[in-house]
Amino acid sequence: VHNGGLYKRPFNEAFEETPMLVAVLTYVGYGVLTLFGYLRDFMRQWKIEKCQNATEREEQKDFVPLYQDFENFYNRNLYMRIRDSWNRPICSVPGAKVDMMERVSHDYNWTFTYTGRVIKDIINMGSYNYLGFAQKAGTCQEAAAKVLSQYGAGVCSTRQEMGNLDKHEELEKLVARFLGVESAMAYGMGSELKGVTCLAVKHNLFNIFLFPLLIQGCLILSDELNHASLVLGARLSGATIRIFKHNNMQSLEKLLKDAIVHGQPRTRRPWKKILILVEGIYSMEGSIVRLPEVIALKKKYKSYLYLDEAHSIGALGPSGRGVVDYFGLSPEDVDVMMGTFTKSFGAAGGYIGGKKELIDYLRTYSHSAVYATSLSPPVVEQIITSMKCIMGEDGTTVGKARVQQLAENTRYFRRRLKEMGFIIYGNEDSPVVPLMLYMPAKIGAFGREMLKRNIGVVVVGFPATPIIESRARFCLSAAHTKEMLDTV
Repeated sequence: VHNGGLYKRPFNEAFEETPMLVAVLTYVGYGVLTLFGYLRDFMRQWKIEKCQNATEREEQKDFVPLYQDFENFYNRNLYMRIRDSWNRPICSVPGAKVDMMERVSHDYNWTFTYTGRVIKDIINMGSYNYLGFAQKAGTCQEAAAKVLSQYGAGVCSTRQEMGNLDKHEELEKLVARFLGVESAMAYGMGSELKGVTCLAVKHNLFNIFLFPLLIQGCLILSDELNHASLVLGARLSGATIRIFKHNNMQSLEKLLKDAIVHGQPRTRRPWKKILILVEGIYSMEGSIVRLPEVIALKKKYKSYLYLDEAHSIGALGPSGRGVVDYFGLSPEDVDVMMGTFTKSFGAAGGYIGGKKELIDYLRTYSHSAVYATSLSPPVVEQIITSMKCIMGEDGTTVGKARVQQLAENTRYFRRRLKEMGFIIYGNEDSPVVPLMLYMPAKIGAFGREMLKRNIGVVVVGFPATPIIESRARFCLSAAHTKEMLDTV
């Protein structure tokens, strides 16, 4: 930490450089796969091997091609070999353990057949069920069932028409109080663009609908590891985008200085707004944002700060209020606080929090606020009940105990893996734990071997990660027992 005086607690992150021998062997592995891929494409072209991929019909040869063969080369010849490691269908609540439908392939992963057998009690290390609220029994389930019988499953309308319930109003007031901000707005749209986990259903389409509210003449300074939905939303906004190195405050400060000194390209006019765009926890790296330093730079250069807390809300901080709580900072120092209900709260949708003027503006002009169907009432009740549990407003200490249990599980699991000699990325307090695999053959092998041992993990490779940084990603939960973690 370069500015240690800004931190009230130790900040320890590790990103060990890929060993040279491993890097060379990884490149050789991809080279061999590519070579055999070209050989197999040649055999398919001459009908020596059956062609399974989508191709143009003969009568369409004079039209613009629908499929770009070369662009799909990676999918056909590399991804298809280990496709069984993803999209595994589960048939139970995604809690600490899950049940999974067994499937087999007789054509090298082009198609799958279900055997009818269910694999029971797989330890779930892939879902973002940080606080263990994804369960089929307990106060959340009972409250959601009661609301389902009273309000039904869906609203069938937008908030501005006939879809605004008292439950939505209650939720937004509770979220604002939970975050410590003036106002908050809940969104019901949910779609995660990462697409790397087979054991979780997640968030984030409303990032795409928020950023277009920015106009040309604005500058976005984005962390290089920001989530795909943030990147897409920033591009759709029409604002100018510049990238700074991940968690590198020298890189960010240089961009801020250049933006203020030089202004807009060609005209040299000052930027209308400069928005710093960061995440609380980076879900592929297990890294936590250096928020105290980011806020110090934001204040120094009079810019704005947008914080995506999709993975950190509920999962960090002594009271589970996210990365702001984790560092002991004031919510007033963050201009836009965004997060989701899809992880720590075991529900769906997300929120935007901040000044009342900002939220009132979003209610009027945000596309996903005006045109999207409202949150389902049972989902709203799931969020309200779990959030009150975290805050201790249910009259128990269950929520606080879950937050503490998650922190203990995280530190224990990371320490044990490091003792075993694995290269682990990220912050010691991050419940997202990337374990580096590097070589392409290990991606599929690791996922299959863990499943044989009744452990469900997420494995990730290129293009979701750099080509020589393939990894397995574990997600810790308060619902995991010490025995489960020892087994893993």
